[in-house]
Amino acid sequence: MGLSQVHGFIKQSKGHVKIYSEEGKGTSIKIYLPRDTSKVSSAEMRPAVPRAFEFSPEEHVVLVVEDDPGVRSFTINALRELGYEAIEADAVGIARQKLSENPRITILLTDVVLPSGNGRELARELVKERPDLAILYMTGYTRNAIVHNGTLDPGVRLLSKPFTVEELGRELYAILEDRVASRALG
Repeated sequence: MGLSQVHGFIKQSKGHVKIYSEEGKGTSIKIYLPRDTSKVSSAEMRPAVPRAFEFSPEEHVVLVVEDDPGVRSFTINALRELGYEAIEADAVGIARQKLSENPRITILLTDVVLPSGNGRELARELVKERPDLAILYMTGYTRNAIVHNGTLDPGVRLLSKPFTVEELGRELYAILEDRVASRALG
């Protein structure tokens, strides 16, 4: 297939494509296609939850900050499939406004690199307002590029795009598990 045919197929399928090129390393092409969930229940998509850390996704509201409309739409739909309530923002200013308007937001899922600002700076600012806010970053860049270029500190939760519904679910579960464990320790 030619590249134009591939692009046409992706757009027709309501997907999108990301191309990342790094000098001396090569080029990565990632194709995002919507998932067929017609035969899968939302309970099947949730990760297995150890009894000690049971929680309900319905208890959590996720603020998604992503400037790419296709990625944002996929992420919002994936969160809803997993049972989370999701609120979207396409810019830093809108994210600040949404957080101030909705006290139920418990998780910030933000792109690291935003045209209207930096996801790390946004998270740092919002955590000052809401110290219990859980943070999950997402990026289309390689983890090494993000951490080594000083965009994020080592050890933070980072979800690499493209990600699946299951990967998103696992990362959110891990954040909530860490939160429960740290509260239990005092």
